[in-house]
Amino acid sequence: MTSLLQSLERRVVAAPMAGGPTTPELVAAVGAAGGLGFLAGGYLTADALADRIADTRDLTAVPFGVNLFVPADLDRDRDRAAVQEYADRLRFGARRLGAKLGSIDWHDRDHFEDKVTLLLDDPVAVVSFTFGIPPKHVIEALHACGTEIVITVTDPDEALAAARAGADALCIQGAAAGGHRSTHDAAAIPNEDSWTELLRRCRSVSALPLIVGGGIMTRAQVEFAVQSGAAAVQCGTAFLLTDEAGTSAAARAGLSDRTLTQSVVTRAFSGRPARGVRNEFIEQFDDFAPPVYPVVDQLTKPVRAAAAADGNYQWVSLWAGTGWEAARPGPAAAVVEALHPTRLVRPQAVSSGGGADLD
Repeated sequence: MTSLLQSLERRVVAAPMAGGPTTPELVAAVGAAGGLGFLAGGYLTADALADRIADTRDLTAVPFGVNLFVPADLDRDRDRAAVQEYADRLRFGARRLGAKLGSIDWHDRDHFEDKVTLLLDDPVAVVSFTFGIPPKHVIEALHACGTEIVITVTDPDEALAAARAGADALCIQGAAAGGHRSTHDAAAIPNEDSWTELLRRCRSVSALPLIVGGGIMTRAQVEFAVQSGAAAVQCGTAFLLTDEAGTSAAARAGLSDRTLTQSVVTRAFSGRPARGVRNEFIEQFDDFAPPVYPVVDQLTKPVRAAAAADGNYQWVSLWAGTGWEAARPGPAAAVVEALHPTRLVRPQAVSSGGGADLD
């Protein structure tokens, strides 16, 4: 399979940012600028994702991707007490905002199977997976439709497992990345390795094309990544304030508030480790959040929505990577053009490991 990454005019991938920031307009704009855009399928129903795919196709004929969250089974008996304790702590803050905590669904699979069916019936160029490795039959079925598979990894063990499962490329997520870390074990404590370190370590276990991400905000970083053997870079934070992004007004204000100065990893909003700008919510609840995703996310969703509606960015998830201060408003195309190196050093051809030839 010839990797779609090879056809890019600019080796910039717009990270799929679930919950609002990624829009069909952003995906289309990045594609038109020569990069690769990804729709974020996380949290969406299959019908909602179908609408976004259709909207994107109305805007562009350029290939694009879709990202899905890989669900995991929950242990209700083990985790129920910890979740209840956290809910009791959250309840007072929710009342302050005039909100109730969200309902809990211990069987939530994020409509995964329905969205896979959609992507088999209406294929896209590439599908990426976050939070784990999809079942073998899913990978085989998508391959049969001509879809390339990218699996997000955070360490060499995950990279090796993803390669063996049949991935066509790997997205290596460093510790500086904004939003959720794609650790395959939700309860695991994520490593603190940079994308530069992970690129070296993952290259030692797989010859697949590697996309790297994690706080990449400058042309110099992109140049270094490509020269170091990356097939492309993935950026999310750099696009958060662009004209085409669906980032909420509250989040835009919070990301632009220079009195907020710390980027931290927290489980407070969702139960999974995720990097964002430290605000009051994180300060109050970070020490108490249990590692139970997506149940914690379900609990806090109405609280975050109420805060966003009030413009209160102290109580919304300000997901962003390190270096978020460099994000600027403007067209997404300008971001792609600013990031892409003037001279691109192509990675060597892949000769083994199930990857696609890059030369």
